[in-house]
Amino acid sequence: MPPLRRQPVQRRSAERLGRILDACAELLDEISYEELSTRAVAERANVPIGSVYRFFSNKRAMAEALAHRNLDEYAARITRRLAASESGPDSGPNGGGGWREAMDVVVDEYLAMKRGAPGFALIEFGNPVPATAQPQQPNHLVADRLRMLLADRLATGAPAGAGDAAGDEAAEERLRVAFLLAVEAADALLRLAFRVDPEGDPAIVAETKELLRAYLARVLD
Repeated sequence: MPPLRRQPVQRRSAERLGRILDACAELLDEISYEELSTRAVAERANVPIGSVYRFFSNKRAMAEALAHRNLDEYAARITRRLAASESGPDSGPNGGGGWREAMDVVVDEYLAMKRGAPGFALIEFGNPVPATAQPQQPNHLVADRLRMLLADRLATGAPAGAGDAAGDEAAEERLRVAFLLAVEAADALLRLAFRVDPEGDPAIVAETKELLRAYLARVLD
């Protein structure tokens, strides 16, 4: 979570912060980001307006905190799914189903949050911006988080050049760029899926998974 004006140090304060973010998320399912206000959030959370400003200087800071909480929840959901698959009947000899299964989980959990997590449809992992704005940092954060989260499933063998510092650094940079491009491509395609169908067009979702597998196989196989 990005820096707060004041970090909660007691359980009651942490619970109040959680209620504020819950209220922000609920309101964003009902109104636009432009209509959102700190006062409306305070009223929905049933806290004094001063409690909101104790943590956040404005609604943008609040939305940033919600976006980071979304990313934490997304990572936690993926981790739980992958942990369950490691002990399932279809797991391989080393547990799990490799990076292809992991990438399917990445897409499926994004879809689940898009369909059901309060406020996620608007905020996702970054602030809502006008359609004409240039892409900013959220997808970089998502790509780096996923790459670290799936590190054990990405170790499919020693890449060319591995074993020396320069080769390892080049391989790591290639992987970083590949994950960023994969996230950017999936982001664009899944947004299209939800424009076509409010629940996410199944055919576009399936093609997105195929595209990710084909592209990442160049780096991971």
